[in-house]
Amino acid sequence: MASSSKPKRIYHVFLSFRGTDVRNNFLDHLYRALDLKGIYTYVDSEELKKGDQIASALMKAIEESHIAVIIFSEDYASSTWCLEEAVKIMECKEERDLKVFPVFYKVEPREVRTPREKYKEAMDKHESKFGENSEKMKRWKKALLDAGNLSGWLVKEGDDSEHIQGIVKEIATHLGREPLHVAKHLVGIDSRVLKLKSMLNLESNDCVLMVGLWGQGGIGKTTLAKAIYNDIFTQFEGSSFLANVRETSKGCKDLVTLQEKLLNEILLRSQRLVVSSVDVGTNLIRERLFCKKVLLVLDDVDDLRQLSALAGEGKWFGNGSRIIFTTRDEHLLTAHKIDQDHVYEVKALDNSEAHELLTKHAFSTHQKLKIRANLVDGVLNYTKGLPLALEVLGSFLCGRREHEWKSTLKKLSKIPNKSINDVLKISYDGLEENEKEIFLHVACFFKGQEIGYIKKVLGSCDLEIAIGLKILIERSLISIKSGTLQMHDLIQLMGMDIVQQDCRDDPMRRSRLWLYDDVLDVLSYDMGDCAVKAIVLEPHELKEISINPDAFTKMRRLKLLILRNVYNSFQGPVCLPHWLRWFEWPGAPCFPEFSSGPKRLVGLCMSKSSITIVAKQYKDLQQLKYVNLSDCKSLVSMPDLSCTPYLKELDLAYCTNLVEAHESIAKHDKLQILRLTGCSELSVFPDVLESKHLRTLYLDGCTKFERFPDIPNELEDLEELWLLGTAIKELPPSIENLVSLQNMFLDNCKNLVSLPPSIYKLQDLEDLGLRGCTNFTRFPKYEDSANPCSEIGLPSLRSLRLEGCNLSEVQFFENLSCFPFLRQLMLTGNNITSLPSSLNKRAHLSHLIVENCHQLQEIPELPPSFSYLYAEGCKSLKNNGDLTSLHHFVRRGLSMADAYSSGQVDNRCLTISKLFYLEESC
Repeated sequence: MASSSKPKRIYHVFLSFRGTDVRNNFLDHLYRALDLKGIYTYVDSEELKKGDQIASALMKAIEESHIAVIIFSEDYASSTWCLEEAVKIMECKEERDLKVFPVFYKVEPREVRTPREKYKEAMDKHESKFGENSEKMKRWKKALLDAGNLSGWLVKEGDDSEHIQGIVKEIATHLGREPLHVAKHLVGIDSRVLKLKSMLNLESNDCVLMVGLWGQGGIGKTTLAKAIYNDIFTQFEGSSFLANVRETSKGCKDLVTLQEKLLNEILLRSQRLVVSSVDVGTNLIRERLFCKKVLLVLDDVDDLRQLSALAGEGKWFGNGSRIIFTTRDEHLLTAHKIDQDHVYEVKALDNSEAHELLTKHAFSTHQKLKIRANLVDGVLNYTKGLPLALEVLGSFLCGRREHEWKSTLKKLSKIPNKSINDVLKISYDGLEENEKEIFLHVACFFKGQEIGYIKKVLGSCDLEIAIGLKILIERSLISIKSGTLQMHDLIQLMGMDIVQQDCRDDPMRRSRLWLYDDVLDVLSYDMGDCAVKAIVLEPHELKEISINPDAFTKMRRLKLLILRNVYNSFQGPVCLPHWLRWFEWPGAPCFPEFSSGPKRLVGLCMSKSSITIVAKQYKDLQQLKYVNLSDCKSLVSMPDLSCTPYLKELDLAYCTNLVEAHESIAKHDKLQILRLTGCSELSVFPDVLESKHLRTLYLDGCTKFERFPDIPNELEDLEELWLLGTAIKELPPSIENLVSLQNMFLDNCKNLVSLPPSIYKLQDLEDLGLRGCTNFTRFPKYEDSANPCSEIGLPSLRSLRLEGCNLSEVQFFENLSCFPFLRQLMLTGNNITSLPSSLNKRAHLSHLIVENCHQLQEIPELPPSFSYLYAEGCKSLKNNGDLTSLHHFVRRGLSMADAYSSGQVDNRCLTISKLFYLEESC
């Protein structure tokens, strides 16, 4: 949406007067004094007022003025035209922000307001002509009353010159506060200004409010700041817009310059204040502005020292003041104690707005050239709603033909536009080395990838990843959405260009490689000094690459090597440098070798490779934390984990020939995640499990896994246990030692008969799944546990899924001291005949599913908070109990045949469909 335009201003001042009183004395002197100051003043001719055409011109002149000065002389009210001017001026004051100054020339303000004396005589004459209650008289009287109440000047006999000097000074001061030029084309600004005004809470004068505008470079922060400044600055006693603070305040002296500018713009002194030092300037701001309602905008701040010197605290300014900062660094606002409710994130334009802005810049109104829609879409896709890019590229493409558009887009895919890139690169230049390294890795390799994976990879490369990512988010260089790391395409191109600028012609002298041809070139060199730190190669289709066994060992700085969708035409193992931190090659032909020296590898990912055993070199990889050998179909044995004391994650999922889990997993001190999903031949597992830091254990799909290990000691970290589809018949009583377990999934364990009563001691268990356990005939009773009076059974359980089991009764559910916070109970396909009568006392139960419980004969009264009951296929249902407590939107999944056969359901509740809803009337 394009912004609505502000009133066009042509004249600085409009003078309204009665010529016979003041034209040859006071008015002439005032006009000359204004003219000497360069103030463009509109003065009408008395004779010209007689024509209608000129009357229209006068009204237009009032609308096109910044300031109106009404000179109330003795005979002013005798002129109906003067009265009409006064009405128009007061209307423009309310509707167009016209500033009005009254001058009471040899009359008292009360004479004008009430009116009295000469003014009363004049108004009486008008009343006799137009009628006392006519609309014209009402408008004139209101205009005189309102104008007479304004603050102005009282000019008596003999002191014209002194007052004229004061009037001119005040007008000059006011005109010094001019609106700012915002942009050639404004699109989407109005809605953003409106939202920002709401955040500024301009109606309140109780306190000082500081607000931050935050966003990436080129996103439109300055444009929005200028627009809001223009919209509201007249509501404040003083205002200042300090542009380009980052650039202007590079030294201490430059901060002094900004302090002087702030003070002089707000105070509007005829003689400029001079600031000798930052400390002096800080004190002057506090002393001179503490009782003044001001609007202050600090544009493009990037250092806390700038904020401290220019707007250190709210109490520096008078109540009702508003301080606005624009920055690329969100943390700067946090450090200045600006809460998140007062941080406005400036976001990219949406597709419609972006198209409108591009059109305004790229296509002139007289342009006859037609540009194909796909080329316009190409520019929109490249710019991704970034206003700076839309303006720069739109202006560049204006008047150019289709082949030039096409050529420009092709060029931009290789080399970013310099004007755009220079603005975006400012954010990068302000980073420290750790954050620069992380940023370049993300830009070149990891945009759009899962954040957990990125943390592992880059954390393995000696980078402080937690604080690094946080800073990049604060600087608007990256964002995290739905667990993936996102980056604007132009910021990504800027990062890639920084790497390529190391040496565009020689990839060996660049820090990072990601293009297939560049990697081939580097691998073909007889390398001397190679600057490559990281290689991530992932072509869209499978490609051949010839890797000499010693190719990587010559890369003395290489820490990260990821090869996806490539195969090595050179036979034999690849030798990796011992200083490498992360190696990832899905489908690698064989286990790599390593150069001599202490091995520093942290991450090893070789899924889908054809290895049968883990080579003896594994025992030297003592720094390993992450190992992924998933989907290695030929792997028959698990490595000895005692060789890797720092291992956190081991993924052997879908190693379908793996038979035995190595004994070392039982007592590994650092292991957090063990994934054996889909290891269909796995049958041998340690008898006990004592890995005290294990967080998640995946054994789902291990169809030959029959016995779950004992847990002799409490495991305080294990939160998730996946046993779906295993061959286990029972769990050991020591399961109670999984004291932090939150989720346990036993679905489709066909041999499972029962659970130990000790399960009730799992205080943190929230989700228990037993769906499809066809031999599970009895859920344990709380009373059977060793010490049933000591505590509440399963106090945290929220969901209990028992669909497709072989239960004939659910008496375990009768005990209200168990599952007190249960929300979902799913009993589909069981042999139960009834539900516990205590069901209505379970205050948190909201969902009950008893679909296809063919022998179920009764549904008891349900709790007041209940919201969903599904009972499709309950053929034996005879008694629906008391359902009046159900909310009107509760869904009852009874078929019409079932419902009618029960004879208990009010026909008012039925619909023609298979399912029906209980209305409130039921």
